[in-house]
Amino acid sequence: MNRVIFKTPLAIAVAAAGLALTGTASAQPSDLEARLAELEARIAAAEQRADAAEERAELAERQAADRLSSEEVEQRLARVERQASGEEGFSFNAYARSGLLIGEDGKSAEGGPYLTPAGAQGGAVGRLGNEPDTYAEAILNYRMRFDNGARARYTTMLADGVTTSNDWTAEESNLNVRQVYAEFSDLPSFSGAFENASIWAGKRFDRDNFDIHWLDSDVVFLSGTGAGIYDMQLAESWTSNLSLYGRSFSDYRVDSENPDDTGDTDNLILTSNNYFGNWQWMVNGMSAADNEERDIGQGQEAAESGFHTMVAYHGDSFFGLAEGNFKAAVLHGQGLGAEVKGLGANGDLTDEATSTRLALYGTTYLAPRWRVAPAILAETSEDRYVDGDQYDWATFNVRLANELTENFELQYEASYQWMDLDPRGHGGNRAVEGDYTKLTLAPTFKPEVGGFWQRPEIRLFASWSDWDEELDGYSDDDALGKEGFTGSQWTFGVQTEVWF
Repeated sequence: MNRVIFKTPLAIAVAAAGLALTGTASAQPSDLEARLAELEARIAAAEQRADAAEERAELAERQAADRLSSEEVEQRLARVERQASGEEGFSFNAYARSGLLIGEDGKSAEGGPYLTPAGAQGGAVGRLGNEPDTYAEAILNYRMRFDNGARARYTTMLADGVTTSNDWTAEESNLNVRQVYAEFSDLPSFSGAFENASIWAGKRFDRDNFDIHWLDSDVVFLSGTGAGIYDMQLAESWTSNLSLYGRSFSDYRVDSENPDDTGDTDNLILTSNNYFGNWQWMVNGMSAADNEERDIGQGQEAAESGFHTMVAYHGDSFFGLAEGNFKAAVLHGQGLGAEVKGLGANGDLTDEATSTRLALYGTTYLAPRWRVAPAILAETSEDRYVDGDQYDWATFNVRLANELTENFELQYEASYQWMDLDPRGHGGNRAVEGDYTKLTLAPTFKPEVGGFWQRPEIRLFASWSDWDEELDGYSDDDALGKEGFTGSQWTFGVQTEVWF
């Protein structure tokens, strides 16, 4: 069966000409744009209906030729209709960034949101004009809708990250399958508190993780392999998620006298995530059998269990002062839970380890073409790896953007971090106290400006960063203090960032 479908841009042009000839060209531009958008949507829907009609006709021909049963035809027709409506079928999502970061000497420069001494404990600084890597995520989804109303989704996520600028990076590639899971919802046999619940199993990022994008730092990141249930309605204003995740710490030596005797410790994380309107209360318990056999240095043994909790508020305004949004969270953890962001990701924490973290950010428009996003991330922790160690740091960041045209804006970022770190010799590191500052200007091109979440974009940038000389002595292995990177640094570059 052959048919002709006009491509959408051509159809819109013809429609616009028709509107002009019928006297509607005098309408305001916004009215015309709205009518054209509506017409485009109608044409797209018509194309979908045409595809479905063509497939129905092909099925009818096959029924006549192959003697398909009426039941088989009805089932296939139902699937065609679901695909045409978007309820079933394949979808693709992605996140990617790639850029070049060059120092004032014309060489590749040190960079990354975690380049300061506090970075090893999660102390991120502003990422604008500060990323030398190429990182990409490709998320493949297939959605299904069944005759009884049940829905299913299968998801696979591939990711890779490198710092080389070369096109062939096989030797440095970290290509990885980060997610593989299936999720079922709208199950007709579920009722009561489970009526609107969905269940899942596999390897995944938790659905309700959230982050401070400008610092490239999750507020909380729960992931691993396991199973769970979302959206149990326990009361009128109380929904709850329950999950069990497993994570494996890296191989460790159990017996120093038998160096070939190594073991894997699985950290099990039982999570209850509860929502009361805009409030969120998360509770996590962790258990990693035999992890106390891990020697983490200086006679310290690793923790075998942990506790973690988070109280967060997801605001639908800019701190009640203007339109926009904000999120605020306080996190606390003990033992294995003292890694308060990446839950269950650190097996070297002691039983006595404690951490408390504050995360806060918001976005709003200061004026029609000016938007701002301030953020604070701070943490205090002690006894992490050695009795008496102390890691205190705080980051203050603000991203500002001026939308100059429909496709161009100037972005600015200022980031300041204070740190007071006393590792008590752990890892060969030394006690330091000091400040880090970074300022960035980034002319940015977009297909369409409007809001901090609008992507893709291509940006040029120039960044200046400086820090107290004392910070150069924290470690012999980190970025600060390396030859040619000792403070008052200029870096330049270009970067693209995409998500959809």
